[in-house]
Amino acid sequence: MAQVEATTERIIAADAEAVFDALADYKDVRGKVLPAHFSEYEVREGGDGEGTLVHWKLQATSKRVRDCLLEVTEPTDGRLVEKDRNSSMVTTWTVTPAGEGRSKAVVTTVWDGAGGIGGFFERTFAPKGLGRIYDELLANLASEIEN
Repeated sequence: MAQVEATTERIIAADAEAVFDALADYKDVRGKVLPAHFSEYEVREGGDGEGTLVHWKLQATSKRVRDCLLEVTEPTDGRLVEKDRNSSMVTTWTVTPAGEGRSKAVVTTVWDGAGGIGGFFERTFAPKGLGRIYDELLANLASEIEN
């Protein structure tokens, strides 16, 4: 089993604190900016960063749906980590300043991939597909918070 990784980033015309606060707001913002690939969104505990427990289904392809139950932590300033209780998937959001009134948001998801030929296809195609999904999420986030 090899680890699979997908990374996407975007410059957003808002300061880093505002971008991070919006990402960490599972109660009001996150549900609004999720693309159509996400369904059954539900905050089960908390709702603001550290200590949040959130559920959704992620439909990565027409045949692949992940049922995700994510524990949220904030290990350092500007970093939000979502660990899926149902799989090895971990998504890390990092927000850093990128000049006056701008910030860079980077999202990286890693998980233990399948073995064999299925694993080959997963390692080849899943990062691109997930990258497109998170690129859409970041575009929606930018639209939501840019001045």
